[in-house]
Amino acid sequence: MDNPPETESTTTNGVQIRQSRRLPDFLQSVNLKYVKLGYHYLITHLLTLCFVPLIAFVIFQASQLNPNDIHQLWLHLQYNLVSVIICSVFLVFGATVYIVTRPRSVYLVDYACYKPPAKLQVKYEQFMEHSKLTGDFDDSSLEFQRRILERSGLGEETYAPEAMHYIPPRPSMAAAREEAEQVMFGALDILFANTNIKPKDIGVLVVNCSLFNPTPSLSAMIVNKYKLRGNIRTFNLGGMGCSAGVIAVDLAKDMLQIHRNTCAVVVSTENITQNWYFGNKKSMLIPNCLFRVGGSAVLLSNKAKDRRRAKYKLVHVVRTHKGADDKAFKCVYQEQDDAGKTGVSLSKDLMAIAGGALKTNITTLGPLVLPISEQLLFFSTLVAKKLFNAKVKPYIPDFKLAFDHFCIHAGGRAVIDELEKNLQLLPIHVEASRMTLHRFGNTSSSSIWYELAYTEAKGRVRRGNRVWQIAFGSGFKCNSAVWEALRYVKPSASNPWEDCIDKYPVQIVM
Repeated sequence: MDNPPETESTTTNGVQIRQSRRLPDFLQSVNLKYVKLGYHYLITHLLTLCFVPLIAFVIFQASQLNPNDIHQLWLHLQYNLVSVIICSVFLVFGATVYIVTRPRSVYLVDYACYKPPAKLQVKYEQFMEHSKLTGDFDDSSLEFQRRILERSGLGEETYAPEAMHYIPPRPSMAAAREEAEQVMFGALDILFANTNIKPKDIGVLVVNCSLFNPTPSLSAMIVNKYKLRGNIRTFNLGGMGCSAGVIAVDLAKDMLQIHRNTCAVVVSTENITQNWYFGNKKSMLIPNCLFRVGGSAVLLSNKAKDRRRAKYKLVHVVRTHKGADDKAFKCVYQEQDDAGKTGVSLSKDLMAIAGGALKTNITTLGPLVLPISEQLLFFSTLVAKKLFNAKVKPYIPDFKLAFDHFCIHAGGRAVIDELEKNLQLLPIHVEASRMTLHRFGNTSSSSIWYELAYTEAKGRVRRGNRVWQIAFGSGFKCNSAVWEALRYVKPSASNPWEDCIDKYPVQIVM
């Protein structure tokens, strides 16, 4: 048996890292890193490399022309004036059609995430004590919730709605409205202050909240609060789960393709007050342990002048819906238990269904974002397996070549673990998701914005960087949004991480 490699330990941010004292295996390094990167560069720039000899040949020929040759060329063009005019007309017409029909660019000017007051923070012991004092949970359910909390990846500083801090809890329509107002108006106040946009300038408003849909709607509450203009296009998305934030962005993008020179605001949140489960069905207790208060507000624009101050440009939105399958449809399902108590049930097949939805989504997204080198490698292994019945492992594209930052919905530790494993990501790529889950919990559709805010607070977003936001939701859905940074992105004022970013990342002990 070979001797184990010598190692030494160092500590960074409270995390122990084991480093090998031996030299790396250069053969493996070349095979797995340098050759692949070189191949990626060669294939990606293949078209440019092919044009280099042609351009050099044209320049060489032009340098050989004398004044008499240039004069003859001019005379030739004069005698073919009609042809020149016709070609010019076609070029102008084609350019005009392209400019008029091309999709309008959608810019993310800025966004804001709501940070609840410290009095709403809920610690493990406080959570368990309140659950016990309600008298609604038996010993088995209390123990189950304790185990879920310990393994969830949530920290001690997440926020529960004010109604849940009373003993007994006070869920009501009035309390739910109050929670919605605090979250939505809190995020919008920050957004308006940071962007200096006037509420009257907003042409499109999209609000998504899955479980709380009062009358008048949440979008109407915002219109009333900020006195938005009378011809504003408002939309209220309900029951669409944790991936509804991406759906809302997609809807706003479509509206900005139709309405010129306008702005759209997307508000994403979830309401917990009236949706806390007070029963003993295990599959319906999990949301109690994971979901916490949070929300975001995003300002989008199709105005060319806003490009100068915008943070990002929207590149792609890819939506996948698996609702035609009965198991997928019912894997996240709001229902009543045997005692008539309402809650959201999570199926034991949830992770398998999420994996299938993810596979479909990235299969669609891959050709749009992956370099040609990765697509050729994937295609070649597919052909070898299908045509020649070769026993080759399917090639998993390296999405790290397509994206610089990953915002994976902080739905739970297992979700983040599985995506890290299946997409072959590094710990730093899922750091924002893990820290968001730890600090704020599962804030549903707004979690991807807390993650982007974390990445900005760390100073990691540079011009040209691509950000992949990916989220899962009931139905069952998997949705992706791809953004490109237009500049070095600094954290906005009132960034939710501004007072604690220095202590992150923290070590999460399960």
